Amino acid sequence: MGLFGNSALRPVKKLADKVEALSSRFEEMSDDELVRKTEEYKKRHREGESLDALLPEVFAQVREASMRVLGMKHFYEQVLGGIVLHQGNIAEMKTGEGKTLVATLPAVLNAVSGKGVHIVTVNEYLAKRDSEWMGKVFRYLGYTVGLVTRDMDRAQKQKAYACDIVYSTNNELGFDYLRDNMVVRRSDLVQRELNFAIVDEVDSILIDEARTPLIISGQGDKGTDLYQQADKFVRRLKEEEDYEVDEKMKAINLTEEGVGKAEQFFGLENLTDIENTEIVHHINQALKAHRLFLRDREYVVTEDNEVVIVDEFTGRLMIGRRYSDGLHQAIEAKEGVKVERESKTLATITFQNFFRMYHKLSGMTGTAKTEEAEFQSIYNLQVVEIPTHRPMVRKDQNDVIYGSKKGKFNAVVEEIAQVHETGRPILVGTVSVSDSEYLSSLLVRRGIKHEVLNAKNHLREAQIIAQAGKKNAVTIATNMAGRGTDILLGGNADYLARNEMRAEGMEDEMIENAVSHAATDDPDILAARKKYAELVEKHKKVTDAEHDEVVALGGLAIIGTERHESRRIDNQLRGRSGRQGDPGSSKFYIALEDDLMRLFGGDRVKSVMDRLSGGDDDIPLEFGMMTKQIENAQKRIESNNFNLRKHVLDYDDVMNKQREVIYGQRRQVLMGDDISENIQSMISSLVEQVMTVYCPKGKYPEEWDWSDLYAYIERIFGVKLTPYTEEQREQAEAKQLHKEILDAVMAFYAGKEAEMAEAGFNMRDVERMVLLRVVDNKWMDHIDAMDQFRRGIGLRALGQRDPINEYRIEGFDMFDTMVDAIREETVYMLFHIRVESKVEQREVKNVQANVDADGNPVASNAAPQRRMNTNTNAGEAQMPVRVEKKVGRNEPCPCGSGKKYKNCCGKNV
Repeated sequence: MGLFGNSALRPVKKLADKVEALSSRFEEMSDDELVRKTEEYKKRHREGESLDALLPEVFAQVREASMRVLGMKHFYEQVLGGIVLHQGNIAEMKTGEGKTLVATLPAVLNAVSGKGVHIVTVNEYLAKRDSEWMGKVFRYLGYTVGLVTRDMDRAQKQKAYACDIVYSTNNELGFDYLRDNMVVRRSDLVQRELNFAIVDEVDSILIDEARTPLIISGQGDKGTDLYQQADKFVRRLKEEEDYEVDEKMKAINLTEEGVGKAEQFFGLENLTDIENTEIVHHINQALKAHRLFLRDREYVVTEDNEVVIVDEFTGRLMIGRRYSDGLHQAIEAKEGVKVERESKTLATITFQNFFRMYHKLSGMTGTAKTEEAEFQSIYNLQVVEIPTHRPMVRKDQNDVIYGSKKGKFNAVVEEIAQVHETGRPILVGTVSVSDSEYLSSLLVRRGIKHEVLNAKNHLREAQIIAQAGKKNAVTIATNMAGRGTDILLGGNADYLARNEMRAEGMEDEMIENAVSHAATDDPDILAARKKYAELVEKHKKVTDAEHDEVVALGGLAIIGTERHESRRIDNQLRGRSGRQGDPGSSKFYIALEDDLMRLFGGDRVKSVMDRLSGGDDDIPLEFGMMTKQIENAQKRIESNNFNLRKHVLDYDDVMNKQREVIYGQRRQVLMGDDISENIQSMISSLVEQVMTVYCPKGKYPEEWDWSDLYAYIERIFGVKLTPYTEEQREQAEAKQLHKEILDAVMAFYAGKEAEMAEAGFNMRDVERMVLLRVVDNKWMDHIDAMDQFRRGIGLRALGQRDPINEYRIEGFDMFDTMVDAIREETVYMLFHIRVESKVEQREVKNVQANVDADGNPVASNAAPQRRMNTNTNAGEAQMPVRVEKKVGRNEPCPCGSGKKYKNCCGKNV
């Protein structure tokens, strides 16, 4: 049982026994009595009773509600899982054990507090399905249910997040968090406090996704020519002669010959000079694109000529996700499609740090035990194995090993043919799109009818998986294998009912309404639901009979064509068979040419293979010792991957501390706190800094930098001080001078505030708006600077210095510099605000509608209207503030023409 053993379940079972003991009491309640219990529990909690104390009663209430609404009552084992989740741990439950229903127990209990519960799924299909299906139980008990998807607008999301229980995906939750920390109005926030999250398929989200941070990006300003040049160059190179590859570490380096060729190609004297860092980076990314990233394995090229990443753990297309650091552009150059510009990071966070912000976190999956150490060290989550409701009877056979891939696939086809003759359904797992298509071509030659499920036809995933358990069915699938959807032996009555409704001419939208659990009074939908229920009942008689037939044949046969680098993924494939006590089998076919065996199997496996097979690649080996060797290889890779994820987290932890400071203070400003004291403190600090720089201690007053002092005060604060005479300078005292400057500056600011008030503007609102804008701009620049710094920090290791520690130390120095810059620019902007007429505003901004073909302003006859203008994006409905700040000649022209300032409004300046 691992770390906990049976002892971990003893206290959990005691609680579950209490829930069971209350069952009959709740069965006797009327609907009204059962529902009224919700308000009673909320009241008791408000008065101080803990959720732990309420657990037995609330769980018993939910079990009874589920029975009345869905016709499903939680098994004892499901109650165990619910308790583990409420306690903030991971419940490992095998496939088919009803994890979706399990989540309702802790969700309702924690919703009693009114602080909100998030149920996190791996895709929007499951989020929508579960929110409607399980939502019937929640709504029956008086709780509100929300669904958050990426196509919702702000108002819809605000309404959804305000609900007691919210279903969404990990991506959308993370992006909404980042977006909330970029808004400039309190009313634009969508999320509440991150209280409690139940993460479905927790290993997929917290482990597999952890290497890829969430990034909100904007269009970068770099061109794409260098990507094409680098691609053209690396096509001329030869492996070993010009570059060396370390496939285990996924690293590539140019040899001396390769460096020489690069210098000749790019016309450089020394490739390793610091000014050539960008070229080196592009060459490395181009090499990785060609050598380590294969089409139809790591990515596919769509019909629209777009490079789309394939999730290595699920086999699904990751629409909208791009490789970072220019790698995606390098692959686009390699494939000859349009190379998109590299983006600029506006906000970013890793899933590790996002989910660690929840007050309580829990998760459920069928495969977590192999990553227990990582869950514990990164998230402080314990893994508790929940026993199955019925005994597991699936037969997991030893791996069969061949010398070559050709021999392996020939054997797989023979196995499929033999099992197919018996009528048993077969699910064949492959690790890549290309392997699934190759195996499909072999089956076509043998005349074996089959379905293929991979990233290229993922839209048919649900219907393919729905029928994968039918008699005689053969399904080839990449690692997606319908995770989150059960493969029912004998077929799926729901799928057959939908098909019949479609054949009778019913629109897909009406079919979705028919199978939906959402409340409705629409007579057409109610009629469709009645029709659907009748058809399901009809087809259920057929599928139930076929279920018994398939069980008698031995259940679903799982055939793996290659071991994945993660044992969890193999276990997930196995877990498609043997659900709820059904029979089944699993068997993996492996070749020494497979990546796992080639890179990590070691010479020992090959030598044993050669000795026992006599060097014949077509003679298979099948015994337990080999399976153990393969698992050891997988453990080594899992350890490497853990280190990679930990490496990402170590760097993000540095940024996370800075992020917490910036976002925390930003939230205070956003929520309406009066920041006038902060602004006055910034002003005082700047004056103090001025005195330290221009009037340093230890120097006589006549040695102070008087002219620079006056110039700085005028430039930053807009205050022109009356210069001291020579005699006054000799008599000057730093303390008195400091007071005079501060008084003058504060008096000027008071006048500015009065000017704003006269024009109808509240200075507190202006301060808030300006500070938020400055913080956002400086923070984005800081993220970019830290990203650039991190790219080269690894070289510090050559000097026997720890890169992480160096990144941490210098990163905080950069953070301090950013804070100083925020203070100075905020003060500068506030002191240079002016009120202007609408005509002046138009002339200053050169609004696009009022410029001629050359971008020159056109006179306006509009009547003057008093308002303020700011240096923010045109069209935004924010309080406008104008800052008299010089525009750089190479910066975009503020008129919005898209030209550089020197070629537009600044060409005659």
